[in-house]
Amino acid sequence: MKIKKILVSQPKPTNEKSPYFALAKKYKLDIDFRPFIQVEGINLKEYRNQKINILDYSSLVFTSRVAVDHFFNIAEELRISIPNTTKYFCLSESIAYYLQKYIVYRKRKIFYGNGKIEDLLPSFQKFKDDKYLIPVSDKHKLDIFKFMDTHKLSYEKIVLYKTISSDLSDLDINQYDVLLFFSPSGVKSLLKNFKDFKQGDKYIGAFGPATSKTVKDHNLRLDIKAPIPQAPSMTVALELFIKEVTKKEKLAKSK
Repeated sequence: MKIKKILVSQPKPTNEKSPYFALAKKYKLDIDFRPFIQVEGINLKEYRNQKINILDYSSLVFTSRVAVDHFFNIAEELRISIPNTTKYFCLSESIAYYLQKYIVYRKRKIFYGNGKIEDLLPSFQKFKDDKYLIPVSDKHKLDIFKFMDTHKLSYEKIVLYKTISSDLSDLDINQYDVLLFFSPSGVKSLLKNFKDFKQGDKYIGAFGPATSKTVKDHNLRLDIKAPIPQAPSMTVALELFIKEVTKKEKLAKSK
């Protein structure tokens, strides 16, 4: 089956130099972008049901810029002013710099790692008696909490935002040859929106082990997997797969 039309279950890249656009041009592909999931903040009732007082915590741990946004949004709704003494521990430098949207960066104690919670251990150890608050989504990984438990750090998680399925009722899913997913929620959104979905000869790609597992758990065929050693990104994995399909097509025609 020749690959002509691809659906990427993410927002369209704003960077004109995105590798998706390069692939589309190189292989004459029609690539559409459509987010299969949306993130929305919790309301004040949902916040209060968790019985957590933000001001009881001396340190905040941020794993994403989305977490930063929703933390300060709920603080504003509650009319809470975050103390200048609050410490900020961020998974990466980009998340740390994103804090400038809400605080005077140079006047705060801010620590960041290189993308892993383990990078922050020396900083945590300097303030081992602090009480840490970790804003998360309703669908979150447990790695960070296991790390905090292992190192006997006092913490609490607070769910401040949730992932919901987008409304895809206007989308003709059958027009696509390839569907690419980047989260378990995206796969579940497909099946929620298209209850009678049959994969047939469509190719499915998944980024990350959790997404790949979700594809298989729902009895779908996983054709494109990333990251893998030879394909660290979805676009590289997609190009390798296109080359493989094209090669098979040529062999079939030559027989």
